[in-house]
Amino acid sequence: MLEAELPDIGKISLGIFNELIFPRLGAKSDKILVGPQHGVDVGIVEIGDKAVALTTDPVFIVPEYGWEKAAWFALHILVSDVVTSGLAPKFLSIDLNLPMEMTKEELEIVWKTIHLECEKLGISVICGHTARYENCHYPMVGGATVIAVGHKNGYVTPKFAKIGDKIIITKGPAIEAVGIFSAMFPHLIEERFNPDFSQKAQRIFYMMSVVEDALTAVDVGVREEGVSAMHDATECGIWGGLHELAQAAGLGARIEKDKIVVEDCVTEICQYFGIDPYASISEGTLIILCREHKAQGVVEALSQKSIRSSIVGEMTEPEGGIVLVDGGRERKLEHPIVDPFWKAFYGSLEKYRFPKEGK
Repeated sequence: MLEAELPDIGKISLGIFNELIFPRLGAKSDKILVGPQHGVDVGIVEIGDKAVALTTDPVFIVPEYGWEKAAWFALHILVSDVVTSGLAPKFLSIDLNLPMEMTKEELEIVWKTIHLECEKLGISVICGHTARYENCHYPMVGGATVIAVGHKNGYVTPKFAKIGDKIIITKGPAIEAVGIFSAMFPHLIEERFNPDFSQKAQRIFYMMSVVEDALTAVDVGVREEGVSAMHDATECGIWGGLHELAQAAGLGARIEKDKIVVEDCVTEICQYFGIDPYASISEGTLIILCREHKAQGVVEALSQKSIRSSIVGEMTEPEGGIVLVDGGRERKLEHPIVDPFWKAFYGSLEKYRFPKEGK
């Protein structure tokens, strides 16, 4: 019997991973450079003289965003994991198990958008499967693997992190939470605030990607000459992402909350929907660990791409855990465990969603 329990919703816990998944990983191989780890976005293997990074995730299509936005988001959340390796994405293998109600016209918009984004990012689609089936439902309409390729000395992973590495955070908290709220409830946000505020909030949707963040950061340098590790702050947001990254690195951290950048509209929308922005899902927020002498260079390189970021703390001895400095006071930062976004989102859907035609 397992001691840990499956969650009601969302990703499995570290306990379930360690009890059920981690002991059973198939055949062993000395070609694995980075294997499965809880909280690590990517696996990396050695093939010839290259490092090959792979990630696999659901194809996540939300029709309510509009088909183009939904497809853009689906592709970028797939690619955002693999770029945390520091390697450039090159190939996509994709399986589409489509709902019966999806039309040819809708699929055409989705696939054209995925194709165009792959072209922009230099990604080639190499294989896949596409069909409609009963009992397939939005938003999970398949799965995909993204493959990145680079030099064996060019990838990054938490095992390269060291005490004293600076912590850089891009864009700040709740990027995904606010991006989704603004896409799903634009009229509600407009009524609560004003039309200009709603338009500004909706632009956050297209910040839900760390592809440019990650590839810009590693251009400054990797390992001893720059970035040592990166992590996309998704479930449980910045606080959850910091815990996962520190745990994977086997280190502690000291963070100054006031130094974390916050995008416009985030604070107001999170207050309105009653969620803690720092514990809320934040696809598009990249947590970067970097050698001290290159940290400012990373921030400047990101700024040149109009990506806001800041140095917010540093990695410490593991015994100290994660210490948060908030308003001049220090406290131990606990993992949020449950992301507050989901309850707020589904509660809002039930309360505010406009009725479908004919109902």
